[in-house]
Amino acid sequence: MARQRGRRLPLADRPLTEPHPARLPADHPHRAAVLAVHAAALDADEAGYLDPGTGLFVLTAAFLARRGTCCDQGCRHCPYLG
Repeated sequence: MARQRGRRLPLADRPLTEPHPARLPADHPHRAAVLAVHAAALDADEAGYLDPGTGLFVLTAAFLARRGTCCDQGCRHCPYLG
């Protein structure tokens, strides 16, 4: 199914704590640290976290899910990517 920017899509069939493997592969050098800071941000109901490898701000899956639509910008924790 082609994604369309700003369109409402169903959430992917995986927990919000688990990013799509294409966006954070199992062999990513900072995977464990990324998952830990993402989980902490989810627990604190924060919009995002600072990436441990780059220092860039990354939005959480919960924030993206609450927004209600996919922006098609390649978000690491996109809850719509199936």
